[in-house]
This record gives sequence, C-alpha cells and structure tokens, in this order.
Amino acid sequence: MFTGIIEEVGCIQAIHRGVRSAVLEIQCDKVLEGTRIGDSIAVNGICLTVTSLRAHGYTADVMSETLARSCLGDAKPGSRVNLERAMAADGRFGGHIVSGHIDGTGSITGIREDDNAVWYTIQAEPKILHYIVEKGSIAINGISLTVAAVSDTDFQVSVIPHTRKETNLTDYKMGDRVNLECDILGKYVEKWMKPVDKPEKESKITEEFLRKYGF
Repeated sequence: MFTGIIEEVGCIQAIHRGVRSAVLEIQCDKVLEGTRIGDSIAVNGICLTVTSLRAHGYTADVMSETLARSCLGDAKPGSRVNLERAMAADGRFGGHIVSGHIDGTGSITGIREDDNAVWYTIQAEPKILHYIVEKGSIAINGISLTVAAVSDTDFQVSVIPHTRKETNLTDYKMGDRVNLECDILGKYVEKWMKPVDKPEKESKITEEFLRKYGF
C-alpha cells in the first residue's frame, strides 16, 4: 500500500521492450534506502516489483496488462517518473490509501495558473469519473490530490507549488496522458452495497420422503 506522497523523482535510463511487456531501468537514490529485491515501489502510481538493484538505480518488470491500463507505454529513456516506496507499518499516513493499481488514464485538457496554484483539468472515461467525487481523493501519476471539481466529462485539481516542485507534473503539457487511480474505498463500498443473487437451493423434501414419515 502507498499513500500518494512522492518521495523522489527518478529517471528512466532504459526500456527493454518485449513482445507485450517491458523491463525498466530506473535511476534514483532516495527510494533505494532499505530497499531489497522483491520490494514494491510505485512508478508514476504503478506498483512494480524491484527485480535487481545497483548503486544508483534498480530494474522492474512491466507486464502487458500494466502497459495496457496505464500510460507507462508512453514513457521513453529520459522520462522522469514519480517514485514512492510501499508504506511502512509505522509510517506517517500523509495522503490517502493508494493501492498502486491503475484504473486507467486521463488526458490533460487544461492547465491554468491561479496565484500560487496551478489548476489541471483532466478528461477521463465515464467508468473512472463514476468514482471521482468533489473534495474526494484521486491519485494522478501516484500523487495524492484533492478533487476540486468534477463534471460528466472531466475533473479538476488545484496543485500547490511544493507538489509541482517535488513531482513530475511540471513535465506535462496539454494533451499528455496521466495515470489515474480512484479512491479504493468508494469501489469497495459500491460492491458491498450491491444485492447478491443467491441461487435457490434444491429442496430435498420429496413426496416419497413425506409418505415415509407419515405426512
């Protein structure tokens, strides 16, 4: 589990592409502290497993499902990526519950300065917007942000200077895609509230059974 508080902006050094998969070589420093092979690090909000370590970086495998669901396929050598290690049991919960399992992508359709903040408008599919609520939480490229407004076609977030400085949001422009993960609590609540259709059990009471016991 992650919290959406980015620890470091790393850089993709190389991408080794397979037929439908890829292996990433990521340059970084801070997130390597205490990290072992097999640990999880969120890359632009995507939970990936560390497969090898070196002095200033690590590698991670990316399967076809991840490439299809996310905008990681748009990345290239030199792309900067948001990095966050999985939350420690005694860590500070600074953002919101982020699983690292991307729901899909959105497209930036608006960037507007507002004094010290910058507003981003992001267009997304109805199935994603369904789980986005005003003043709720959303993870954009792994960044925990508060939804400022939402419509039938898009939503908006207002980003403070510190967040822009400490993440890769400054690299993005109009038309670029970003990874989106909706608040997982809403998805669980919706599923639990749906009625469950229980199949009718076949009765074992037969006419022969009733006659046997005097009915």
